Amino acid sequence: MSLPADLAALRFDARFIRSLPADALDTPQPRQVQGAVYSFCAPTPVAAPRLLHWSADCAALLGLGTAPLDAQAAAEVFAGNRLLPGSQPYATCYGGHQFGNWAGQLGDGRATMLGTAIGADDIRLEVQLKGAGLTPYSRHADGRAVLRSSIREYLCSEAMHRLGVPTTRALCLVATGEPVLRDMFYDGHPQHEPGAIVTRVAPSFLRFGHFEIFAARGELALLRQLLDDTIRTHFPALGAPSPEVYVAWFGEVCRRTALMVAHWLRVGFVHGVMNTDNLSVLGLSIDYGPYGWLDNFDPGFTPNTTDRGGRYAYAQQARIAGWNLSCLANALMPLVQDQAALEACLEAYADHFEACYLAMLRDKLGLLQEGDAEADFKLVSELFACFAAVDTDMTIFYRALARIHPDTAPEAALAELAPAFYAPPGAGVLAQFAGWLMVWQARIAASPEPAAAHAARMNAANPWIIPRNWLAQDAIKAAEAGDLSVLERLMQAIRDPYTEQAGCADLAGRRPDWARNAPGCSALSCSS
Repeated sequence: MSLPADLAALRFDARFIRSLPADALDTPQPRQVQGAVYSFCAPTPVAAPRLLHWSADCAALLGLGTAPLDAQAAAEVFAGNRLLPGSQPYATCYGGHQFGNWAGQLGDGRATMLGTAIGADDIRLEVQLKGAGLTPYSRHADGRAVLRSSIREYLCSEAMHRLGVPTTRALCLVATGEPVLRDMFYDGHPQHEPGAIVTRVAPSFLRFGHFEIFAARGELALLRQLLDDTIRTHFPALGAPSPEVYVAWFGEVCRRTALMVAHWLRVGFVHGVMNTDNLSVLGLSIDYGPYGWLDNFDPGFTPNTTDRGGRYAYAQQARIAGWNLSCLANALMPLVQDQAALEACLEAYADHFEACYLAMLRDKLGLLQEGDAEADFKLVSELFACFAAVDTDMTIFYRALARIHPDTAPEAALAELAPAFYAPPGAGVLAQFAGWLMVWQARIAASPEPAAAHAARMNAANPWIIPRNWLAQDAIKAAEAGDLSVLERLMQAIRDPYTEQAGCADLAGRRPDWARNAPGCSALSCSS
């Protein structure tokens, strides 16, 4: 059967597999892979692929239409049942530090790369199926993914893009028609769940762990080959690879990582599992597993039930990113031989993160970018102390704050903020917020920026809607019952997250009581 014209026109560039060494074996059996960056392996066909959702935004990057010409053909291709011309599927080898400990070889255990597609305007984008079956890196797993985790990844990838956060993308969501056995909370009660596959898209899925594995094994020639290829392909402006350019490359990775994490804090995102194999060298948010969003402001919040110590909590993310960067620096040391230069990059990471985060906080509060940094951080610190005094929804609070003017009376200002509180604040807390508001209003009143302009800047930095876990859980439950309308409505709303949308107020409110401690809302695992 011939492919429809849109899919048949998708071209693949085999540069990656031409440039770097492949595994000598091409079977999917799990094993330790030595001396290779990747292994050829085909997706495992599924019983009854069905297209559940298609991202028109992401499709445009690949030169595809707002909807596939033949939905069933698209389902077969993006479930791995049919290969596109020029596609040579493979999975890559990487390692990583997981929860602070070296885990050895990890790799694409449930992700199969279809190849690098030549998209619109000749951009090169890697196209990857997550959940497409066994690979040499699957270890003791089956290489599959379930519908609940696939919906979460699909939704969050596209939502983060619309929120302005650097991210990998998602083209489509496909049901496999096959059950997958998972023990969601590792409590000895596995259940069969519907299987699904997400098609992920990015300029590159290279992670810190891709470089760590070869350094750990002492395969320095392979490490150099991968690093040189990465610089030539994704960082050509840095110049021809050399020890000095390796340092410059590491500095750029530090800067991109700092910007990404600052954006996470801006929108209230918690990655949940910031292992070194889950951080992109391009500074893209990658691997949406047990992530979460701040409902009530809690710096110690982590949605990952595995992270009992809070290593990857909301307020720890910038520090952990720095720790992960130090692991990458250690991997580069054999090639750079200049510890001081790498340490300087790590110090610059901390400075760049602070600058990015301060700039974003200033926009969130409508403060001038040229203000006194110490005074601005003091104002933010006092606000966070107010948040800690009563369960406060950060997202709702900042949107409400933009509606308060310098001349708004204290009672009216507090009434404007009331929807952001999960419980009625006591008199002492209200006085604390009122005191903070007086200082903030004075700062805004002294600004030369018109009130309307500062409010517009605040609303451009503070989303009206985020894809909260409870919203995703509603969409998952409906989809498991065969109803995709809930997912579709949420996907439509999140396409314009900074605009208040008529008819969608129920998607932008506080977390309902039922979701406070519900599985899939406040508590998630790495199981998928």
